[in-house]
Amino acid sequence: MRLKHLLVIGALVMSCQASAQPAVEGRWTLVIHGGAGTIERDRITAEQDSTVRAALSHALETGSTILRDGGTSMDAIEAVIRELEDAPQFNAGRGAVLTYDGTIEHDASIMDGSTRSAGAITGTSRTRHPVTLARRVMTESPHVFLRGSGADAFSITKGLEQVENSWFETDRRRRQLEELLAGEAEGLSAYDVDMKYGTVGAVAVDMNGDVAAATSTGGMTGKRWGRIGDSPVIGAGTYADNRGCAVSATGSGEYFIRVGVAHEICAQIRFRFQQDLAAARASVPLDAEGNPEYYVHASEFGLGADEVQEIADSVIAEMAALGGSGGVIVTTPWGTGTYSFNTPGMYRGMASTEGGASVAIYGDE
Repeated sequence: MRLKHLLVIGALVMSCQASAQPAVEGRWTLVIHGGAGTIERDRITAEQDSTVRAALSHALETGSTILRDGGTSMDAIEAVIRELEDAPQFNAGRGAVLTYDGTIEHDASIMDGSTRSAGAITGTSRTRHPVTLARRVMTESPHVFLRGSGADAFSITKGLEQVENSWFETDRRRRQLEELLAGEAEGLSAYDVDMKYGTVGAVAVDMNGDVAAATSTGGMTGKRWGRIGDSPVIGAGTYADNRGCAVSATGSGEYFIRVGVAHEICAQIRFRFQQDLAAARASVPLDAEGNPEYYVHASEFGLGADEVQEIADSVIAEMAALGGSGGVIVTTPWGTGTYSFNTPGMYRGMASTEGGASVAIYGDE
């Protein structure tokens, strides 16, 4: 009877390929982003294109090496973000945008999908790697979210590397602030000069099926009054749950917060999975006594890539209907990885046990 049960379960799984796929042991996936916005071919020089792709590729390989060697998703995403925080091409760490007052303030968050533990910081000014500080908040404090001077003080007590605030500044970011202030003086909108949301993020699933997500940013050029975007907000810019997926977002933070984009995508994937599983169990034939002839276990299932893409796209569309723009990266416990964005481009990359590695910038790639 057990052999018959196993054979029938296998047949059922195969018959459900249009909407679900079986989980694969030993499979890992890593997806990264370096921001979304008005990233178009006529706005990017050949040199910029080359350096961005090189930085994305380097970060992607850093995380892939960890996952390939059996490391955890948490270790992989932290390593990826640290590399991107040190790359001046992105709005995070060194290369972050300047506030209205000409300083640099960092936000970051990280979440472990296996436990739903999370850590986040906002408004730090001297910690070289904000993502590592966020992880220390998660693992070495009783809190989830620290801000400003308190977060800086906590960072020092944990022995994290500190640098002068000026170390993070680049000529390009100083120029963008000057252009914004000049435009404001002329009565123009004081919004981000080139509308490139250079936030960096990473999501991963490791060989154990554990997902994790992290996001790091400098915020918006010319931000004032202690403005906080979605990146450090758990559920808006970052979320991870083994029952659904891991998400990192980039874009117009106020809208991502209002929709709760990261959590919304994760919740919808979780609920869709439960619906598919319930439908499969309901289709099991009954024996003469009215009992199911076999049992369909949750481990036999995982949402298909088309369903994951559909859900991510629908939540981005909901956010866009309110006036927001940007994108997300997503990975599931079943190994699916994807992007969704409504901007002309998004700096992004993906690697997995099955698909090799690739990076892209423009929307038509």
